[in-house]
Amino acid sequence: MAKLTKSYIDKVTAPPKDYVMHWDDALRGYGLRVNAKGRKSFVALSRVTRKLVCFTIGPYGEWTEHEARERARKVLQQMREGVNPHAAKRKVETENVTLRQLADEYCARPGKMKASSISQIDRHMKTTFKDKEHRPITEITEGYCIERYERLRDHGLHGDRKGGAPGQANQSHAILKALLNFAIRKRKGIDKNPCDAVTHDDRITLKPRTAYIKPAKIGAVWNWLTDRRANAYLQLDMGRLDLVRFLLWTGCRLGEATELEWSNVNLDEGWFFLADPKNRNPIWLPLSTQAIDMLKVRRLEVPKNVQWVFPSDRSKSGHMEDPRDLWPHISTLAGEKISAHDLRRSFTNYGFMELNIDYHKVELLTGHRPTSVTLRHYTETSRLERLQPEVQKIADWIEAKASIAAGKNVVELPTRKIG
Repeated sequence: MAKLTKSYIDKVTAPPKDYVMHWDDALRGYGLRVNAKGRKSFVALSRVTRKLVCFTIGPYGEWTEHEARERARKVLQQMREGVNPHAAKRKVETENVTLRQLADEYCARPGKMKASSISQIDRHMKTTFKDKEHRPITEITEGYCIERYERLRDHGLHGDRKGGAPGQANQSHAILKALLNFAIRKRKGIDKNPCDAVTHDDRITLKPRTAYIKPAKIGAVWNWLTDRRANAYLQLDMGRLDLVRFLLWTGCRLGEATELEWSNVNLDEGWFFLADPKNRNPIWLPLSTQAIDMLKVRRLEVPKNVQWVFPSDRSKSGHMEDPRDLWPHISTLAGEKISAHDLRRSFTNYGFMELNIDYHKVELLTGHRPTSVTLRHYTETSRLERLQPEVQKIADWIEAKASIAAGKNVVELPTRKIG
């Protein structure tokens, strides 16, 4: 034993394996641990309720010998009083965790969160819960949860939205509740979720959206898209119009289309690949001849060194996000408010209701998880190139509707069920 001084510590050498302890002869229980790699750390060792506890103060270099000695005095005194320093440290760490720290840990769980979900959480951190983002989660009360939900529900984020924002209120509340439930499971300083104060009676049950471009309107919409594309001269405008057409031809989710990379498109064989769709099952989907022709043109227009099929130099991601400027025009022609997801609903309605395509085929083409045992366990549901006739039939039907709307001499023939 020797007194741990800076000069003494500097002379200490690493052992050939494991570690060696050097105990201070002036302060009982205060020591220096040196491992085989030469890392030196200050420790405090004593009994707490008859159990021997070793607490690491910190590495030499980050802590001076004087700082470590003073810290060891306090820790050893806590131990004599029956306080386990490990438990005390955890208590301080968990009680001080902020909402942002909690959200980051929640989103960092391997394989649990998709990029779109992380983006939504981050958006609500920066907007809905901006006042609590960097505050301890222990400050989130039942009253806060009720006030924030009702304000967003009735008046919107900034308090001036007519009719409020009930959808955003539900979404933000669900996110906060999930985060705080995670905190409870991980023992982050709370044992009851204050979000439970928002009861079922407080929440608005939103009616599911049923909008889609009706068969009588799709011709006019398609002709507008075609004419607008023929007269577009800016790459960004061309891309937006191609993106909308691609959504109608494939039934893709918006994010699946905007994040599509050229490396996942095979124009020779007529398919595209979604590596991480919403149901997390990789899927190969067929392309109609119309979609292939459009993508061949895009391949010539988009620089070879650009990975995205629908790139944008105005977004941080490098690809398009949402062609919002087109929806008002499309909505006017469709006679109702239309969004990107409504094009996906249009695809399914055309296939199932207008063309009598088997329901399970439409489900597979839109990337839904099969519900029947036969489809889930006894049928190939990833390689769907064989369903090319079905997507072709939908694309041809849309073009036929466009020809009729344009006044061409086209007669609709009765449809027959495929398969």
